[in-house]
Amino acid sequence: MTTSEASTYTENHAPKNKKLIWLKRILTLFFFILVPVLLFTLIKQIEWQEVKEALVSYKVSTLLPGVVIALSSYCVFASYDLIGKKYTGHTIPSRQIIPLGFVCYAFNLNLSSWVGGIALRYRLYTRLGLDIPTITKILSINWITNWLGYLILAGTIFLFGLISLPDNWKIGTTALQVIGAVMVAVAIVYLVACKYAKRRSIKIFKHELSLPGSTLSFTQASLAILNWSLMGLIIFMLLPEGKVSYPTVLGILLIGAIAGVITHIPAGLGVLETIFITLLQHQLSKGTILAALIGYRVIYFLIPLGIAVVIYLVLESRAKKMREANHNQENAIKSPINET
Repeated sequence: MTTSEASTYTENHAPKNKKLIWLKRILTLFFFILVPVLLFTLIKQIEWQEVKEALVSYKVSTLLPGVVIALSSYCVFASYDLIGKKYTGHTIPSRQIIPLGFVCYAFNLNLSSWVGGIALRYRLYTRLGLDIPTITKILSINWITNWLGYLILAGTIFLFGLISLPDNWKIGTTALQVIGAVMVAVAIVYLVACKYAKRRSIKIFKHELSLPGSTLSFTQASLAILNWSLMGLIIFMLLPEGKVSYPTVLGILLIGAIAGVITHIPAGLGVLETIFITLLQHQLSKGTILAALIGYRVIYFLIPLGIAVVIYLVLESRAKKMREANHNQENAIKSPINET
């Protein structure tokens, strides 16, 4: 009996744990209730009249490139999961991974990381056939990828004083430069460790995590820097031309991103607006800033979320077939090895 045959026999004849089966059913029901409720809550919080007025104030020639950039950013972020595939060596096809990453990113931004980044990713990956330890490694490498790019980009902007702070801010320019230097140093330590470290793995909560290779770590940094840069570019395009520099807009966005994480507010509602108004009110009117940020939320949050909901429903409906196809493909790959 081959390894694959033994595995199939065990799966078919092992006694089912009824408690585990019912737990999965309850969690599935809970998830299908939770997502619609969160989406409804989000929709209720949006001031649709403000959204309409903000969008009407922009030309189509401005909005369409913004949508293209936003979708490009989502594709870049979804490719973090391809890094996860390379890192873990799992065999789920890339054509399934990219839509999954797109959906998780949209739900993450709009409904919090616990729903989109963690719960939804575990659900979709398990439905496609991955085990929990592998999914945990993918989550870990995704998290590192995202914040590695953040450290490099934000650290560089802060270190070289590319963003000017109002005089009444408690953190001065010098302090911000020191923070930037520390951020860049942490990123460099990670990249150097990936290339030269002799000890390649550590255990966190019974899960073993290994340092990726040098090439993969630089791919992490490049993709994350690109993703954050595209996000900032959308807001920059929506602000009046020539009024604020791109590094300043990007730097404020990066400050707002970390503030949103600290406050745990889904979509960072109100947090990003407060920071942008505080830092740019000496250069632009509040109405102009709010219009740009409302446009940004529509382009970068709501439109992709609408697309993600459709993709999510497709993934849920086809998950069983895709899992069977993935299982058959994996067995086909293992068969020559077993015969040898």
